Amino acid sequence: MHGSARRAFAALLTAGVIAAATAAQAPGGPQSTGSAAPQASRYSAPTNLKVLPKDSTGQQVHEIMELWSAALGTHCDSCHAEDSNNPGPNGRPQLDFAADSKGMKAAARMMYTMTEKINVDYVAKIDSSGAPITCGTCHRGHLGPEPFAIPPNVGLSAPRVLTPTHEGQLPQ
Repeated sequence: MHGSARRAFAALLTAGVIAAATAAQAPGGPQSTGSAAPQASRYSAPTNLKVLPKDSTGQQVHEIMELWSAALGTHCDSCHAEDSNNPGPNGRPQLDFAADSKGMKAAARMMYTMTEKINVDYVAKIDSSGAPITCGTCHRGHLGPEPFAIPPNVGLSAPRVLTPTHEGQLPQ
């Protein structure tokens, strides 16, 4: 895994929200009694990873997907298609997480790539820049990004529109 991808991946996993998502998704089985044996993940190894690190575990990918889902106010089936040949315990088709048949999945990959680039190429180069941007920075729990609105009566003058002069120069 490249250094920038590792930093972006670590930032996602160490976000405060991940603690809540992990606690909410903890398996209901017996708790560890301190033995050194690792617990088996209830999530299968991911396939068809194109933007997340290829060595990501099923648990890691699940936690990232939980964060993205919360940040966008969506559910898994927004990006992942049903597999009609694979019924779940409730008789409904399970999701085919590897399939690329939904456009939202391509959009999510593009948006993840964009946020990683912004974090690595810009945010990381600003001293004391704070937390990296995430899906929630713009989306705030909604599928479409939340528009930025300046509150009324903040004392700002109307923006000045600059139009080029007849020579093509902008006024000073």
